[in-house]
Amino acid sequence: MTKSILAKENILLNTIVDSKEDAIRLTGGILVDKGYVDAGYIEKMLEREQLTSTYMGNFVAIPHGTEDSKSFVKESGISFVQVPQGVDFGAGNIVKLLIGIAGKDNEHLDILSNIAIVCSEEENIERLVSAQSADEILAIFEDVN
Repeated sequence: MTKSILAKENILLNTIVDSKEDAIRLTGGILVDKGYVDAGYIEKMLEREQLTSTYMGNFVAIPHGTEDSKSFVKESGISFVQVPQGVDFGAGNIVKLLIGIAGKDNEHLDILSNIAIVCSEEENIERLVSAQSADEILAIFEDVN
């Protein structure tokens, strides 16, 4: 049975993290805990961040693994971490929304394009940052599943 790409259990609201690394570990940890990836995927997410920042602008970061991390991915999935106070991603970039992605085969490209569409709208970002329930998040991302 395939899981939903983004499920209620994959969403953390009103989170406080101390650093970019903690934020990425938390985002990846959800993917591990929910069975989308093996634990080694988190190190690949951190490795990706060293290569190039996953900060996308508009308070959004999309941590994901490197090209060689595909062997760690069991199923395509998304984790969502809301950090209303923000976390510094370096160079003055503050992130309030972390969207962790693990894509099986080449599904991550479709997932990314759906997320990009949602996150390109400033009002969607404001709604995501101020959302008080996982259901609100799911409603905004309904096209991702």
